[in-house]
Amino acid sequence: MATRAAVAAPRVLRRFFCTNSASSSFPFVSTLPPGATPAPTRPTAEPNTNLFVSGLSKRTNTERLREEFAKFGEVVHARVVTDRVSGYSKGFGFVQYATIEDAAKGIEGMDGKFLDGWVIFAEYARPRPPPGQPLNSNSSQYGRQ
Repeated sequence: MATRAAVAAPRVLRRFFCTNSASSSFPFVSTLPPGATPAPTRPTAEPNTNLFVSGLSKRTNTERLREEFAKFGEVVHARVVTDRVSGYSKGFGFVQYATIEDAAKGIEGMDGKFLDGWVIFAEYARPRPPPGQPLNSNSSQYGRQ
């Protein structure tokens, strides 16, 4: 019985490492049934001059972020968010441009590009929620109604 399981294991593992994503036996490909609508995606923020940049390397600093985004317009402010204890980047930051047109060029020029060996993503920043308002509006606090 142990040998039968050992012989069958590669066939099972082959399914997980299959490169043919169109295969219906691939377990991670989600196919929607006919007539079903996909789950709602996160809404995009309205265009503004402030950009949220994610996917930053731990080595990326504020000066480097400013240099790369300045190629696409006038950068007013750039900041890599860092950990208070270690001082390393948390992997995201913000870039503020002088105009909305420059911000759009910055997104177009840097979204999905490599910076310090990592692929970064740039999008319009969302405003912070007002203080006291929960981030997730559909969760009740500690089971209270």
